[in-house]
Amino acid sequence: MAYDVIVIGSGPGGYVAAIRASQLGYKTAIVERENLGGICLNWGCIPTKALLKSAQVMDYMNHAADYGVQVKDFKADFGGMVKRSRGVADKMSKGIQYLMKKNKIDVLNGNGKVNNKKEVEVTGADGKTTAYPAKHIILATGGRARQLPNLPIDGKAVIGYREAMVLPEQPKSMIVVGSGAIGVEFAYFYHSIGTKVTIVEFMPRIVPVEDEDISKELEKIYKKKGMTIMTNASVEKVEKTKTGVKATVKTAAGEETLEADIVLSAVGVVANIENIGLETAGVKTDKGKVVVDKYYKTNVDGIYAIGDVTPGQALAHVASKEAVICVEAFAAKDGKHHHTPEPLDYGNVPGCTYCSPEIASVGMTEKQAKEAGYEVKVGKFPFSASGKASAAGAMEGFVKVVFDAKYGEWLGTHMIGANVTEMITETVVARKLETTWQEVLDSIHPHPTMSESVKDAIEVALGEAIHL
Repeated sequence: MAYDVIVIGSGPGGYVAAIRASQLGYKTAIVERENLGGICLNWGCIPTKALLKSAQVMDYMNHAADYGVQVKDFKADFGGMVKRSRGVADKMSKGIQYLMKKNKIDVLNGNGKVNNKKEVEVTGADGKTTAYPAKHIILATGGRARQLPNLPIDGKAVIGYREAMVLPEQPKSMIVVGSGAIGVEFAYFYHSIGTKVTIVEFMPRIVPVEDEDISKELEKIYKKKGMTIMTNASVEKVEKTKTGVKATVKTAAGEETLEADIVLSAVGVVANIENIGLETAGVKTDKGKVVVDKYYKTNVDGIYAIGDVTPGQALAHVASKEAVICVEAFAAKDGKHHHTPEPLDYGNVPGCTYCSPEIASVGMTEKQAKEAGYEVKVGKFPFSASGKASAAGAMEGFVKVVFDAKYGEWLGTHMIGANVTEMITETVVARKLETTWQEVLDSIHPHPTMSESVKDAIEVALGEAIHL
């Protein structure tokens, strides 16, 4: 059977691409070897947030007396938390099945590969391969956990994020290698339910892609919670012991031996570009990513790539936006869409980390802005001065804004605190609209909210602070 569009991979890039293509009148199919929704819905964004909510409930229980509530005899039900998380993921995956049927998209189960004939070869579980011709082929095969040569994931002594979500029993102690979003989120989850957590980070600070003030604040909070944090450190080797693992950690002061039940390797992701026919089709790659133009077209006519397999940020919302842009761009050429879409501005992509407190940021850090030659105005407003945060018992963290001093351009925002992932969109939209600080201050922010702290931080940057 021939199709207008075939998408390989059904994650937040793939399924969005398929739906948008179908909406624009293309006969569409999607290829998936596991579960619809990809890593994000089944093993990433969604189930991890379910686990983190369980951890947050544990935090509430531990501090219930602070809110005038007496609670006795509670404990973490690790199995119950894992079961709830898997249930949430299963529900979301079924939701994608519904969307495929609603939009009349054929689901082809199996491994998909492109060839040099503008076809996608799908090999099913029975080993049978069928070739499907298509005018447009979109590669959306996502990524997987990166493995360090000296830290291979065996699923038992050293685990990745997938194993960390479904361990048969809660470990008493854990070494988390890497402190990006995956590392600090799992560190928070396991620490909150009683696991002794040590974070080992190769860089000089944790969450190293964030503004330096954010890194310092999270490290201070995590240490106060009781976690051990080792920066400028690397795990050189891991040995299995009778009771767990022994890790040799190299630091500036020399080597140190840590013992724990298990090691979680959270050192990033690598693109799934192997065994999808790139060499056969002649698709160019560079540094482990598929080379694409601003509309996600590869060097081969009719083949496109989106999401984690391309050089942009490996984030679900990036993949989804790339999907829409990709499809609308070739649809415009085909006369199925009324205009060519605007390319994505990768400098205005929000990043969110769902540990507690949460982290959200967009745009330049203070250091990046200065290095780019801007004279900056910087404002920080602590949630300890927020009425809503005090009432909620969520006074950790702050909002930090960075503006160009000359023209008032909003260069970046960096937040750490409760629910800040829900607050970052104000900056994203304002930057898209090229808003200045004056226009933000002229817009009323509701009180009491934690989001009004953005306005307060801008007032601090201008030397006009009212609530600080």
